[in-house]
Amino acid sequence: MDTGGSGESAELVERALAAARVAEETDDWDEYRRLLWRAAADGPGSLPLALELIGSPDPVDRATGCDLLGNTSDQNEAVRGRAAAALVGLARRESESCVLCSLAGAIERTYDQRAVPVLVELAAHPDAGVRRQVAGSFAGVATGLPDGPDIRALIALTRDRDPEVRDWATFTLGFQSEVDSRAIRAALWERTTDAHPDAREEGIHGLARRHDPRAVPLLVELLAAPEGAHVLTFSAAQIMGVPELLPALLEYEPDDVGVTAAVRSCDPLRRARLDSSAWDLVLTLHRLRPDLDASLSMAVFDHGMTLGLDGARDCGGYDVAGLLERAHGDPARAAELVASDLPPVDSATAGRAAWCRAPACG
Repeated sequence: MDTGGSGESAELVERALAAARVAEETDDWDEYRRLLWRAAADGPGSLPLALELIGSPDPVDRATGCDLLGNTSDQNEAVRGRAAAALVGLARRESESCVLCSLAGAIERTYDQRAVPVLVELAAHPDAGVRRQVAGSFAGVATGLPDGPDIRALIALTRDRDPEVRDWATFTLGFQSEVDSRAIRAALWERTTDAHPDAREEGIHGLARRHDPRAVPLLVELLAAPEGAHVLTFSAAQIMGVPELLPALLEYEPDDVGVTAAVRSCDPLRRARLDSSAWDLVLTLHRLRPDLDASLSMAVFDHGMTLGLDGARDCGGYDVAGLLERAHGDPARAAELVASDLPPVDSATAGRAAWCRAPACG
């Protein structure tokens, strides 16, 4: 198809279309993806090309247009609204599975809530390939509601007849979403006996991310597997942070990815030292720089402790463990590092009383 465009983006899209024809035979899509990502860098210029492609009678053109809309949205926030609207319109009339797979992947990357009903409808599609893509696409447009339409669709997909669909849905529901409910935990618990090992692991990981004690003996099993544990298993162990996991973790080399952090979290002595040092850090920082309004917090669905600085502009805070490591374990030195990193705030806010969210301190 002649995209009708001009310049480098149009040339790259034409080459990507040619690469797509080849990839259909060879199943090697690397060149196609590389070209289309480059074409999408010109947001305003690539958008008309994508919109023309999704209107083509050729399904390869339409799938390429969807992929280009997704890439363009990823790289250019300003075009996301128009891209989402175009993809919603296409979803109403599209019937080709290959196009719907690209559409589901693309509409996620618009980060637009209009994507949710589209994905919910496609979650019931008869083609397992479409359902697999949908199962992985809810993460970018999550409603954040424990009983939202996206969560209900994901729970249904965790029970899909296709094992790959169950795996992706359980990963998205369990490890990528940050909501919790009895229904979510029930769905994750069901997968812990799944015949598909990857879906089973994702069910265990998802329960651990919600600090469900039923995950502990199951994590011990995963850690004891002869082939070794997945990196997400170490992450799940770090989130759980319970001493029952320590013996299994100590069987691994300390430099294995995620092992040291998991051991630190599950070792009660190390954890107590970290909590104490974090408390000393925030109190020292309060004395040094009350204007920073220092606080401690821990994410519900993640691991680690964060030093927040509500009085500092454009500062996302510090990972406490990393900061203390930088200070060789000395809380006073860590406080000095933060104080030197950040210039004093203006006089209108200086001197505000600092406070600490005590539950984070353990």
